[in-house]
Amino acid sequence: MRYPVSFNDLLPAIVSILMSIHQDLPISRVMQTGILQCTKDTPLSEAARRMTDRCCSSIVIMENHKAVGIWTEHDALSINFSTLSALNKPIATFMSQPVHTASGQMLLSEAALLLNTHKVRHLVVIDEASRPVGIISQTDIVMNQGLEPYLRLREVHAAMRRDPLLIEGSLSVADAAARMRTHQQDAAIIVDDHQLGIVTERDLVSFIANRSDDTPVIQLSSKPLLSVTESTPLINARDLLINHRIRHLVVRDSQEKIVGLLGFGDILSGAEYLYLADLREALTQRDQALARSRQHLQLAERVIDSSLEGIIITDADACIEFVNPAFTHLTGYTLEEVAGKKPSILGSGRQDADFYEQMWASLKVSGYWRGEVWNRRKSGELYLELLTITAIKDDSGVTQHYAGLFSDITHVRENEEQIRHLAYYDVLTRLPNRRLLEDRITLAIRHAHREAQQIAVIFIDLDHFKQVNDTLGHALGDELLLEVAARMTLRLREDDTLARLGGDEFIALLPDISGFTEASSAAQRLIDAVSAPYTLKGHSFRIGCSIGISLYPDDGDTPEVLIQHADAAMYRAKREGRNTYRLYQADVDRKLRDQLSMETALRNAVDTGDGLYMAYQPLVSRKTRQLVSAEALVRWTHPVRGNIGPDDFIPLAESSGLILPLGDRVMDLVLDDMHQWRASGKSLVPVAINLSSAQFWQPDFVQTIAQKLQHHAIAPSLITFELTESILLNRQAEGAAVLHELRALGCKIALDDFGTGYSSLSYLHNIPAHALKIDRSFIEVLHDETHNSQAIVAAIASLARELDLKVVAEGVETEQQWQQLGEYGIDIIQGYYIARPQPAGQFVELLGTLTHER
Repeated sequence: MRYPVSFNDLLPAIVSILMSIHQDLPISRVMQTGILQCTKDTPLSEAARRMTDRCCSSIVIMENHKAVGIWTEHDALSINFSTLSALNKPIATFMSQPVHTASGQMLLSEAALLLNTHKVRHLVVIDEASRPVGIISQTDIVMNQGLEPYLRLREVHAAMRRDPLLIEGSLSVADAAARMRTHQQDAAIIVDDHQLGIVTERDLVSFIANRSDDTPVIQLSSKPLLSVTESTPLINARDLLINHRIRHLVVRDSQEKIVGLLGFGDILSGAEYLYLADLREALTQRDQALARSRQHLQLAERVIDSSLEGIIITDADACIEFVNPAFTHLTGYTLEEVAGKKPSILGSGRQDADFYEQMWASLKVSGYWRGEVWNRRKSGELYLELLTITAIKDDSGVTQHYAGLFSDITHVRENEEQIRHLAYYDVLTRLPNRRLLEDRITLAIRHAHREAQQIAVIFIDLDHFKQVNDTLGHALGDELLLEVAARMTLRLREDDTLARLGGDEFIALLPDISGFTEASSAAQRLIDAVSAPYTLKGHSFRIGCSIGISLYPDDGDTPEVLIQHADAAMYRAKREGRNTYRLYQADVDRKLRDQLSMETALRNAVDTGDGLYMAYQPLVSRKTRQLVSAEALVRWTHPVRGNIGPDDFIPLAESSGLILPLGDRVMDLVLDDMHQWRASGKSLVPVAINLSSAQFWQPDFVQTIAQKLQHHAIAPSLITFELTESILLNRQAEGAAVLHELRALGCKIALDDFGTGYSSLSYLHNIPAHALKIDRSFIEVLHDETHNSQAIVAAIASLARELDLKVVAEGVETEQQWQQLGEYGIDIIQGYYIARPQPAGQFVELLGTLTHER
């Protein structure tokens, strides 16, 4: 294809288009043209007063029409405020030099790199005769750079400075400035009586200008202190800085704790690495272009021809000279059909004359315009395009061409509408999602507050929905959800909202209700609707739902709290029978939260070992009173509640699935204690460890025990495992096999709480046990003949002797019990009468004072 103009003539237009897309403008477009100036002899306080009056961040020191120095707000940190006489010294004493300059043609990205290289915040812009014509600062760059750095940095935490400087409000201005200088901070957060303020370099300049006494810094600080969260989009933070005409924002985490500070300098620093990458890529492309200019021209020509965006070049009178193939594809017009004509040939008539007058006015003033325009194709079809127009000027500033680049965004707008719908509605059921629901709850709360009304939040969870998914398939599960949503919608009022949170969870919002009776009636209607029979794809079945209800204002005053409390009530409905509803109860919720807190603390204790320790209760021979062995009992000290009894945390460990890691931790603690006792020269006694059912039935239980004993070099004969009869119930043969493996390893077996549960004498002779432990419940009433406890103890003792087993009596607390047990041939005594369970440090002393039987 041959063009009316050469490709070399079009290259500047193309470069200008690309530059406008990235918003990398020359600094002459954004610089401050009114330079604040003074002489070397100007007193520091006078210079500061001028800066304060003009709200400027710098003042340039001139001599013979040349900039010889600059004094900025940052330089104020170098002043010794404790000596106020310094404020009368000439500005030359404190000015920074040399002055770093830049030409007006330098791009914003290049200026940012130059600021970073010289570690300064201001550049003096000079003309061809090196005369100052303007000044540009970090703030100017941040306020005028394009959106790309914010899109790539995404959120505030990517650019903020962490661990900001905090200063007490009672500190003097001199000391505060010294700390800011020491920590190299341009701002500090002032804390005074739980009130927060901020003091910046600009405040120090104002202090110099006013020549105040060295007052507490709290009087100099600015309030109130605006803040954002770590997840706030960076572009929103920038807009907040600009709109409020401030320079810093405090960054808080989800607990409102101060975690950072964000200023224009931080935003610019965060984007510098992006500019470096872009500049490196641009330099590489330039070097390649110089080496292979002809090939690159051909490549550029092909890029334009293959570009999916339409490109149009006009002369200074807006007559079309060139269009690329994408223009033809998008509009239907060829180059021959539009050459020499005005772009108005594409006009749709939707924009009036004022629209185009403003567009051309912007082009004449700034040489650039970007916006959305409705145009018409050759076929007559309307389309929306995003159009960028740039004026191409010669060296004298006279416009020679206009370059336009556009793309069809009609479908983009349609997709945005669809995305906006998806952002607020569930894809499957088309019901509102959680985001839209929370908005509606917020509005309902405001209305209810004004009108003194109540609202209800109903949390609905389908019962046995997973079973439907697993047995009948997810496709039918989706159809079931659609049917459920339709049924529940019909049972609600027109002003009510039904939303789907996800899975099989729904929430209904009932505004303007008369009380819990009306909410309960609505819940029952929903239960009846969901519980009715379903027939889908030839399958007939029923499901139910569990419902929880929270009310405003009784149960909460925010969407999050109301949903959370309704959720808690729903789980209570599930625990108490399903297919029913429950109202939120604060005391029940507190109990559940307390249980969850306890479970979390226990999980942490099991993981780390903190708070867990072993106590050892001696077992002695009834005949000789000599130490025979000890039972290891786990103890837990909660970090807040103190000592927690095993009757409280052992059931919690079993219900939460922590019993296995807890048992593993107990085994390690016992073996560690025995290892330390032996290392201290003590003679060891056998130690009994209680086994849970979950531990006992682990496939590798015996192998794990063998490895732990070998690791700690503890003889298996020193370990006795205590287990209850219920562990072996219904699995007698398998259990006996595990016990034989333990005995083959060398460990001993004791049956605990014998006689309290289901006892089968038929398998007792097959169990390789060495001892039976009579439960304390029999010992407690041994003196009371009405309980027949004496006969039971005598029977157990007789049975043990016949089976050649030792007999241990638990819970012996009195001398009378000790003497009575002698009548039945009891071998070993355990209980408070002998000693209470003792921590390892105390029990080791017992090892050193008592003799023991082997």
